[in-house]
Amino acid sequence: MSDALVLVTQDAAVRTFTLNRPQALNSFTAAMHAELLAALDAAAEDALVRCVVLTGAGRGFCAGQDLSDPMVAPKFDSGAPPTDVGDAVERYYKPLALRVRSMPVPVIAAVNGVAAGAGANLALGCDLVIAARSASFVQAFSKIGLVPDCGGSWLLPRLVGRQRALGLAMLGDKLPAERAEEMGLIWLCVDDAALMDTVGALAARLAAMPVKALAATREVIDAAQHLSFANALSHEARRQRELGASHDFLEGVAAFLAKRAPNFSDR
Repeated sequence: MSDALVLVTQDAAVRTFTLNRPQALNSFTAAMHAELLAALDAAAEDALVRCVVLTGAGRGFCAGQDLSDPMVAPKFDSGAPPTDVGDAVERYYKPLALRVRSMPVPVIAAVNGVAAGAGANLALGCDLVIAARSASFVQAFSKIGLVPDCGGSWLLPRLVGRQRALGLAMLGDKLPAERAEEMGLIWLCVDDAALMDTVGALAARLAAMPVKALAATREVIDAAQHLSFANALSHEARRQRELGASHDFLEGVAAFLAKRAPNFSDR
């Protein structure tokens, strides 16, 4: 087995990142943070990448933070200053969450098992979440006296509303993937055996689409959450002005008029 904490594979225009600490349900350490962020940065700069998939090795997607890692491990010596858990969020989780949210290509989370704590919110921060039927989502923070991080406080109420967000975050109960789909927390729940084939087909479909416009779609939808309706319309107009001058707009219209398949290439 590779010693890499993040395995990187490429299939055509789709790059897959596999969190690789299966013995610890792929829980985060500072070292794994560094590898994943560097891998995402490299993908963002690589014109050959048109879609990204994030998944986990073994039986879990990501169990959140490894609480034994020095970045968050509490100091039980009564005379020692407390561990600054907020510093870990600022230094590691914030850059990671922002990187996922600002990727220039679509990002799919393939949730193959438990996604807990920051691991759940890392998945939910992706553009589309596909989960195996045996997978589950757990906002585990309240069990150790913390609040949702890795963007959870922003994501949860926007995905499922305030009441469900508070129920998930305060109670910390395990949410089965099927129920997560019913609530609108994720895009799709599929049989375990079909997970990676389903994700592969979806990733290939997205990679063939105008990915610059897909990334802009993410941006306008996120921006609209704090804009008035009128300002959202103006923001849409600014984005349309930019995209309307692109190769992909011309190619898409030309292909539509000629009744042929488009060949999108902008990124």
